[in-house]
Amino acid sequence: MGKYTEQFKLTAISAYLDGSGGFRKVAQRFGIDVSLLRRWVSSYQSKSSLSPRSHGQRYDDDFKRQVLSHMHEHRLSLRQTAAHFGLGQSSQIGNWQRQYYSGSPVAPVIRQKKPIKVPKKIKPAKPTDTDDSQKPRDQLMAELEYLRMENAVLKELKGSARGKGTNTGEKVLIVSKLKRRFPLPDLLRLIGLARSTFYYQVQSQQKPDKYAELKERIRQVYHKEKGRYGYRRVALAIRKEGPLVNKKVVEKLMTGLGLKSLVRPKKYRSYRGTVGKIAMNLLERNFVAQRPNQKWVSDVTEFKVAQQKLYLSPVMDLYNGEIIAYETASRPQYSLVGNMLDKALKTLGEKPKLVLHTDQGWQYQQAQYRQKLRSCGVKQSMSRKGNCLDNAAMESFFGTLKSEFFYLKRFENVDELKAGLDEYIHYYNHDRIKLRLNGLSPVEYRTQAAV
Repeated sequence: MGKYTEQFKLTAISAYLDGSGGFRKVAQRFGIDVSLLRRWVSSYQSKSSLSPRSHGQRYDDDFKRQVLSHMHEHRLSLRQTAAHFGLGQSSQIGNWQRQYYSGSPVAPVIRQKKPIKVPKKIKPAKPTDTDDSQKPRDQLMAELEYLRMENAVLKELKGSARGKGTNTGEKVLIVSKLKRRFPLPDLLRLIGLARSTFYYQVQSQQKPDKYAELKERIRQVYHKEKGRYGYRRVALAIRKEGPLVNKKVVEKLMTGLGLKSLVRPKKYRSYRGTVGKIAMNLLERNFVAQRPNQKWVSDVTEFKVAQQKLYLSPVMDLYNGEIIAYETASRPQYSLVGNMLDKALKTLGEKPKLVLHTDQGWQYQQAQYRQKLRSCGVKQSMSRKGNCLDNAAMESFFGTLKSEFFYLKRFENVDELKAGLDEYIHYYNHDRIKLRLNGLSPVEYRTQAAV
């Protein structure tokens, strides 16, 4: 470190005492070290000489005891004490203090330091085909260390969930765990990971999860809907509350969280039959309606609980997929369909332009059923024989109903099942959102269109 004149020191001290800046700011302005400026200011304030004592000066035991006594009496730091007595290095006082409390004479005792032998770390080396008896000891130890490292890595890979398909994140965790035992470059080479990739992944894992809030919202929607929603409807449900999320991001996060829709995939078996003689197939698989009460579909399905059967007959409006009316009965009598039809027709006005489509079930071939449709101005349409795809919209509802409700619960009796059906159909109409309805429920879609 270069020498500084008394005038330069006084100028730097004055700049600090004027209050124009702190130690760091003043030291940066004059191009000096912060600790040096602090020592000058402390020495100036203690009214001692700014120039430290000459380098290499020897001090007797009385002077050293005087310094230590003054420091403890006035509760000064090593730096303040050195400035008060004009000592160049505060570390000298620390040495005197350690010698004093250790019981040795305060005068420094020069001791010859013995060099510490540090055992040479063995660098792993891949085994060669040479005969072990011909190899030197250092090479054998290096190959042994490599085999130990390889064994440790294989144990960690075996303990991972994927084994050979270990991803980058899992490899980083393995290297982080073993890098204290083995050299990092050899570990990265053995596991097949680039050094830059390792440090990038370490930094990424230390960052906070930017999707933490979205993951929590996904869990809430998934459990609120009792696992019935897949990633598309979960994304729509979140969008309805405000945040704009991508369905692909939701799909990725749900996969990572282990959340999967409990609804089983629905499959249809087609059989091309002959055209029915009771009524023609007016619908012809055109399940799109431009207005409410334009196209209805209906069918009957069966449930079995505690050795008892329950039959459900609903009617659906293809405009928004809403269940207009439904009826349940313990036996598949005509009253099941007749009562359902009476409830549905009460919601219509005078002479509606409506088509009601069903399969070729015996209930829909009854004269009283057909007469009631004619009297209300409703056109009857029936599927072809043995072709359930002609009434796919209703079959799809039954599949959804059983997958989201019936197969997920255990019912003790038919009464409990009836109560559950009432609850689910209300949920289906008012709360369950649909993709084709832009994330709205059937009732919400109908109400919005009516405004």
